[in-house]
Amino acid sequence: MGENFMDGEKRQPGWQFWIDRGGTFTDVVARRPDGELVTHKLLSENPEQYKDAAVQGIRSLLGLGKGDPLPPGTVDAVKMGTTVATNALLERKGDRTLFVTTEGFGDVLRIGYQNRPRLFDRHIVLPEMLFERAVEVPERISAEGEVITPLDEAAARAALKAAYDDGIRAVAIAFMHGYRFHDHEKRVAALARGIGFTQVSVSHEVSPLMKLVSRGDTTVVDAYLSPILRRYVDQVAGQLDADARHGPRLMFMQSNGGLTDARLFQGKDAILSGPAGGVVGMVRTAAMGGFRKLIGFDMGGTSTDVSHYDGEYERTFDTLVAGVRMRAPMMHIHTVAAGGGSILHFDGARFRVGPDSAGADPGPACYRRGGPLAVTDCNVMLGKIQPEHFPKVFGPNADQALDAEVVREKFQALAKEIAEATGKPLQSPEEVAEGFLRIAVENMANAIKKISVQRGYDVTEYTLNCFGGAGGQHACLVADALGMSKVFLHPFAGVLSAYGMGLADVRALRERQVEVPFDGAAPGVMEAAYETLAAEAEAEVLDQGVDPARIKLVRKVQLRYEGTDSPLPVDYAGLSEMQEAFEAAHKQRFGFIATERKLVVEAVSVEAIGSTEEVADPERAVAADAREAEPLARVAMHSGGAGHDTPLYDRDALLPGQKVDGPAVVIEQTGTTVVEPGWQAELSTRGHLVLTRVKPRPKTEAVGTEADPVMLEVFNNLFMNIAEQMGATLANTAYSVNIKERLDFSCAIFDPEGNLVANAPHMPVHLGSMGESIKTVIRENAGTMKPGNVYALNAPYNGGTHLPDVTVITPVFDQAGEELLFYVGSRGHHADIGGRTPGSAPPDSTRIEEEGVLIDNFLLVEEGRFREAETLELLTSGPYPCRNPQQNMADLAAQIAANETGVQEVRKMLAHFGLEVVQAYMGHVQDNAEESVRRVLDVLKDGAFTYPLDNGSQIQVKITVDKAAREALIDFTGTSPQDRGNYNAPTAVCKAAVLYVFRTLVEDEIPLNEGCLKPLKLKIPERSMISPEYPAAVISGNTEVSQCITDALFGALGVLASAQGTMNNFVYGNERYQNYETICGGTGAGPDHDGTSAVHSHMTNTRMTDPEVLEWRFPVRLEAFRIRHGSGGGGKHRGGDGVVRRMRFLEPMTATILSLHRTTDPYGLAGGEPGQRGRNTVERADGSTVELKGSDEIEMGAGDVFVIETPGGGGYGKAESRKEAAE
Repeated sequence: MGENFMDGEKRQPGWQFWIDRGGTFTDVVARRPDGELVTHKLLSENPEQYKDAAVQGIRSLLGLGKGDPLPPGTVDAVKMGTTVATNALLERKGDRTLFVTTEGFGDVLRIGYQNRPRLFDRHIVLPEMLFERAVEVPERISAEGEVITPLDEAAARAALKAAYDDGIRAVAIAFMHGYRFHDHEKRVAALARGIGFTQVSVSHEVSPLMKLVSRGDTTVVDAYLSPILRRYVDQVAGQLDADARHGPRLMFMQSNGGLTDARLFQGKDAILSGPAGGVVGMVRTAAMGGFRKLIGFDMGGTSTDVSHYDGEYERTFDTLVAGVRMRAPMMHIHTVAAGGGSILHFDGARFRVGPDSAGADPGPACYRRGGPLAVTDCNVMLGKIQPEHFPKVFGPNADQALDAEVVREKFQALAKEIAEATGKPLQSPEEVAEGFLRIAVENMANAIKKISVQRGYDVTEYTLNCFGGAGGQHACLVADALGMSKVFLHPFAGVLSAYGMGLADVRALRERQVEVPFDGAAPGVMEAAYETLAAEAEAEVLDQGVDPARIKLVRKVQLRYEGTDSPLPVDYAGLSEMQEAFEAAHKQRFGFIATERKLVVEAVSVEAIGSTEEVADPERAVAADAREAEPLARVAMHSGGAGHDTPLYDRDALLPGQKVDGPAVVIEQTGTTVVEPGWQAELSTRGHLVLTRVKPRPKTEAVGTEADPVMLEVFNNLFMNIAEQMGATLANTAYSVNIKERLDFSCAIFDPEGNLVANAPHMPVHLGSMGESIKTVIRENAGTMKPGNVYALNAPYNGGTHLPDVTVITPVFDQAGEELLFYVGSRGHHADIGGRTPGSAPPDSTRIEEEGVLIDNFLLVEEGRFREAETLELLTSGPYPCRNPQQNMADLAAQIAANETGVQEVRKMLAHFGLEVVQAYMGHVQDNAEESVRRVLDVLKDGAFTYPLDNGSQIQVKITVDKAAREALIDFTGTSPQDRGNYNAPTAVCKAAVLYVFRTLVEDEIPLNEGCLKPLKLKIPERSMISPEYPAAVISGNTEVSQCITDALFGALGVLASAQGTMNNFVYGNERYQNYETICGGTGAGPDHDGTSAVHSHMTNTRMTDPEVLEWRFPVRLEAFRIRHGSGGGGKHRGGDGVVRRMRFLEPMTATILSLHRTTDPYGLAGGEPGQRGRNTVERADGSTVELKGSDEIEMGAGDVFVIETPGGGGYGKAESRKEAAE
């Protein structure tokens, strides 16, 4: 019976239901037996009325009463997407789960890649782990598949049994290199099933791809969520009388955009179940209208999902969802916290929208539940939503219209508050609402830039396919912000995700990691993998009753350059075709092709696609005597700073071919569409509403040069967005792993005086410190700068930090080439800049030359010509030249390209707003940041602190706040003189540390620019360890001393105990291999929080390479990476714990360590105890051990183990007070 449904010709006439069960609403699109489509919307949770919204939607459309049974045979198929899994993940309400892993790695998912999610939080909050307990099993397989330690089955069985006896029924198993060598994982899984675990997720089945951390996370998610999905599926199937053989077919949408049988639906594939339906719906509906290049814009109440489509679905294999790293194929959907419910804020100087949302309850102010002003209220205020023509479902009896009165009152009150705070004339409530709306639109436009412009697509050629409840109200504005001129709205735009469920294909995806060189032998390896993968995928689709003639197989290959971590998918073909396809994709995304680099086949995948419904919206006939629809009403609408008497049309009454000029409002059952002035709407013969820009948008915009709270936020976001786009170009086009993967770089924009306007750092040590470099270039090239010149420097005494951080600066002139308008700069950490040791970090350097090549105000590009020969000569000069100058050249070229991105974007701004306005706002954003810092100073107390270092020197600081002048003096007098070794931090690093500390005190998203430093007066003693002079060595200043300065400042302010106070730089290598790690530790406790264990703090946030990738690339074996329990300082609030990292070397190498707090304690505050000191030891293969100093170098033999124990953070407050509270 089953096969008839899928097979187009033999369909029995029955109902089909396509459902999207969302967080707030459940949408249903049903196809009746005669082929007509009907829609229905209902609340997802309404326990008084019904048990399950999806089933209730089906019963309502079938017209069944409360107790009526479902007549057998009426329903053919139910296809649905559900947020059940996503919500369980967000609310952490999955099943109790046990995580089983290799000995030494019980904390691997908790430590993750050791970076913190938010750079400036003093209290670092990491995502909660999904598993309840972790078990380490003695077993080990090497990266090459050799069994190092046999599996201890008895230990595994005992641990599993103990968890089972405690009531845990779900288990996730992930062993080192288990993605490739399955034996141990299989055996433990068999043990678990034997004991009675009902959910066993095994990593090589869930996600057979390299990377223990993300594969482990994915396996745990699968174990955690699958039981919940099972129960939900069974509940729906039970209520529909659907089992494997009888009743309706029940199918679910997966994150990858394909349907699958309910019995095969897994937790790892359920996370984007709903949004994926939206992407399918968007693509299929637009195709009916002849549109192929699309930006999907799905705007709901709390968030907006944006997606990009150009002929094929874009998928991503690495996604972060609710703090969990997912390594499973998913639709590439970017979500931004901006929706109809996003709350409006005014902070005294600028307007902000979101990220917090009013939700459905209380909802926006107009919902009659006492909610705050939100984006929807802006549209009510502006007449873009007309309460008379909006569903009347509000108020205590759910029968009242939206409340426009309260919206007006609240905007009037806000307008008053704004006028008082800014001293500007009172604005009308409409002006205020329009200001907020503009910011919401910019936020959404910036999200679209991230998935299009930053990935190399020209968005102006695309059509905006707009759907979701709130999309139509903002479509024209968002399109205008991006320079797009076409918008598409399907009649089912309000329920498009549900419609997408019906249009989707059945898909089964299989992938496998292969990691082979891209050469003559590769096709054989790939073919072998494809054979098994294709057979599995095809069988899965056939089992679901799809006619074999409707199944097609798509084979993809993930290719990447050797030594990089950014694979790109290409279609499987001949070697030369695949190489061409890869190079074209690489050029588009990253802007260059590295012909000298070898290619690697990372993974292969097969997708079996069984096509199902062929739905096309019918062409609508127009009767000969039909008259074009007249407006239902004329309403007052405010748009573009003016009021308009606006016609309001009912979409259902419009005739095919009818055109409506903006301004106009078009209403329908599931939404409202605003046609802005300059736009025209046309109803196509298929009933699609297509909006087109008919009058060219104004090239320029007249904005005053005085600070305005709306434009202040707009420019803040624009400047930041440009700095971020520069960063995207740099990360994409760079050659060094440090820049590409560890994100050790920063990009910035400066005003004509060289003051920082905006920068997008990923490492706080780069904060604001480029400003010094810019001023050096301005000072030393006065009068000789020409258009097209680009300068480079890394000199620590002239605004640099340490030698590997090279800064590239581009001055920008007006068209005539006379007046200097602004500067852009980018700084990146090059993998090697020469020096006595690989990686340019000798532990015992005493002169700068030992650390590499010094670049001081070097002309890199002269009037547009890259001075290649001169640059190479510089890089290969000096006693210790660069080891791989071609790689430095590639990184410099990437930095020049990043700067060029910034130049182009700022020029667009100048063309749009005019030079005067842009330069005025370059000043205004600095004034705004300055005010934010001054506000913090009002509540600070004076303080002083002396911070000892392991080498006997000290940092002394005294902070004096002048409340009247609202400024602070930060005086470092008493700090030790310049260090004979390399513990010297250039002044730029000292400034960065000060800026970072004060930014953490502001506790608000303020832009980081020169303004932050204006209220802070720094007094730094000359020739001290924080203002060294040539030829001082500085390599430890950037990493170690910077951490000490930060901790000393927090100590003086009394707000945070010491963090680990070091970066534990671990560098190892020989002629063939070099690698560099910074290792995390504990953070300090504060007056109202404990410290956090095993995370990077303060001046660094570098990612740690995944254990499996590390062992695959280097001849080392990571034996353990664990939390060092009990190493945090005690107190009322405990400090965070450090970590233990054990690395065995498999061939001889030189290892160096730069670290602190090996002989001094990380301080506690207010009576809290200090954290434990760190320790570096080497365990020789012969059993002897060697104790190392904080900064040391040692020759490692094969079989030797390097053990690094990192310090804990200090505690805060006396411990007794904790006991009293407990009693």
